[in-house]
Amino acid sequence: MTDKKQDTKLESEGAEFLVLGHLLIEGISAYKAYVNFPGYDLTAVEPETNKTARIQVKSRWATDYDKSFPLKNLDCDFVVHVALNRGYRFRKKGKGDENEIQPPDFYIFPIDIISTARNEKGWNKVNIRKVDALDFYLNNWKLIKDFLK
Repeated sequence: MTDKKQDTKLESEGAEFLVLGHLLIEGISAYKAYVNFPGYDLTAVEPETNKTARIQVKSRWATDYDKSFPLKNLDCDFVVHVALNRGYRFRKKGKGDENEIQPPDFYIFPIDIISTARNEKGWNKVNIRKVDALDFYLNNWKLIKDFLK
């Protein structure tokens, strides 16, 4: 692929629906914000406690991305980062026996955790490598469940 900016609008919309689907499968009532709210894409709700969680979805298309993404707006409760793993964009081939396309990875970050890994300059990029105990947040949908209790 070239260095030309890749159009990933469909994939980013798909990432939002993937996260919505996972929330529903986990038994968390949620819906997509179909109007453009600057700080969040999804809302999770718990009718019994009358609590809501505003969720911003950030995705990356490439399997070999640099483990970072821009995050300008912090007006949400969680950021779910989806590594879509759709192929290699930044090098010609994977290393060794790696497959080019892999299943997506979902990182569920409370906003206070992710804001500490955010660079306050330029693109306001978040580098998830700066998050302590990163594996704890991988597929940890319980964080949102507990928030809604």
